[in-house]
Amino acid sequence: MESSSTTRRRATRQKLYEAAVTLIAEKGFSATTVDEIAERAGVAKGTVYYNFKSKTELFEELLRHGVGLLTASLRTSAEETEERGGTRVEALDAMIRAGLVFIDRYPAFTQLYVAELWRTNRAWQGTLLVVRQEAVAVVEGVLREGVSDGELSEEIDIPLTAAALVGMVLVAALDWQAFQPERSIDDVHSALSLLLHGRVSGR
Repeated sequence: MESSSTTRRRATRQKLYEAAVTLIAEKGFSATTVDEIAERAGVAKGTVYYNFKSKTELFEELLRHGVGLLTASLRTSAEETEERGGTRVEALDAMIRAGLVFIDRYPAFTQLYVAELWRTNRAWQGTLLVVRQEAVAVVEGVLREGVSDGELSEEIDIPLTAAALVGMVLVAALDWQAFQPERSIDDVHSALSLLLHGRVSGR
């Protein structure tokens, strides 16, 4: 059982993550100050430094936290599909939906994450690569199992296919939110599902 101080600290960190991600998405990392993060979170500036040594550490932990939530969501959807006797392709399809649900819930975080993937010389580049690999590894695991039990072709490049599936969901979801917000999550999932099942060709 968690102590009340641990619960409080977790709640405070959650507030700081939410404040930081919104401000950094609005203004960029450099232009966002610790004072602004504290004010947006409704806490004293000292509380930020009590929880994180610096703004950089806060952002690094924010990346770990956000991608950790995404990874857990992907893993859960795959496990639930397996428990009900679903195929590997059905597990991948469930993961696509889980990814879309996550992005719909945390759009500012997703925008930040995708933007940071393409930047270089950032203090948190190493952390970003590690947490990205954790998310992609969940998809790789399902692909590997599908190949080993004959459901998926042995010709597929597992690391590249996993990265492509994660990338497809991220970019399609951001496009959906920015340019086609009138579409429902079911619409977007159906379109990506057709790609997954290889039903785009007219033949």
